[in-house]
Amino acid sequence: MKLTCIFCYRDDIVLENELAMAFYDKFPVNEGHMLIVPKRHVEDYFGLNEAEIQAVNELLFACKKLLDEKYSPDGYNIGANCGQYAGQTIFHCHVHLIPRYKGDVENPRGGVRGVIPKKQSY
Repeated sequence: MKLTCIFCYRDDIVLENELAMAFYDKFPVNEGHMLIVPKRHVEDYFGLNEAEIQAVNELLFACKKLLDEKYSPDGYNIGANCGQYAGQTIFHCHVHLIPRYKGDVENPRGGVRGVIPKKQSY
């Protein structure tokens, strides 16, 4: 583990299992935006082993249930930035669970395709 990694040591964990943890994003895109992070320091999603992938997926569903009950969103985006040129700025794997609400953007068509704005509409 890297001693300087902000995801390796947390005191704000909302949900966790043996291999992963979840907490609210400090710079949320929308109300309820959560991050699901493996406990082992690994650079990105492609470095996870099968058990960690399963643990992260279990927490994704548990977080969705929590957010459904707390915020009643109208949809979700799930995503992971892998590499500097994909927008990754913290090099400890983290999966975003972003609640979406009717009217939070003018036209949600294309969803995650919006990472390249000119390609979002099709």
